[in-house]
Amino acid sequence: MRVHVADHPLITHKLTVLRDETTPSPVFRALVGELMTLLAYEGTRDVRVEPVDIVTPVAPTTGVRIADPKPLIVPILRAGLGMLEGMTTMIPSAEVGFLGMARNEETLEPTTYAERLPDDLSGRQCFVLDPMLATGGSLIAAIEFLLQRGATDVTAICILAAPEGLQAVEQAMTGRNVSVVLGAVDDHLNEHGYIVPGLGDAGDRLYGTV
Repeated sequence: MRVHVADHPLITHKLTVLRDETTPSPVFRALVGELMTLLAYEGTRDVRVEPVDIVTPVAPTTGVRIADPKPLIVPILRAGLGMLEGMTTMIPSAEVGFLGMARNEETLEPTTYAERLPDDLSGRQCFVLDPMLATGGSLIAAIEFLLQRGATDVTAICILAAPEGLQAVEQAMTGRNVSVVLGAVDDHLNEHGYIVPGLGDAGDRLYGTV
């Protein structure tokens, strides 16, 4: 498994505003979109392309285009939805699937309550969007779900990670063609399974508590 922490001052700046508990939801949502565009740039560095011949106003030339089968973007509901627009801005030709996963706050184990994905993902590059890599349980379950359907290349993009969760994902994905792109790795998980210092519950801060 490959891990890349996108160490960039613009990312750190936007993360600082996201972390601030006084940042209102509209600003939080906008910043997540902006931050996702930056992380998507890093996460799609190895996106598959194929050559294409074109004619410019000056001369013929050969460029590249996104190869078939098109990449699949999979936000983990509900917080991952806040990252979707930033990702599709970078790859508008990609298809979008959805995984609904929730964490049991007592056991910290994930459960899948909804999915909308192709039955066969053979040969597909998949990009999983999940703002917070905390215990790692939800992300591991999501990646396993995709691999079981034939995906051969999975990249997870997360805004923040805890060392414990990152280690759990690394152990579970040993020998798999999986990459994880992060905005930052924080200090630790607290007794409730929240990232410290973190930014709180990303879903609640994006959409409220209803």
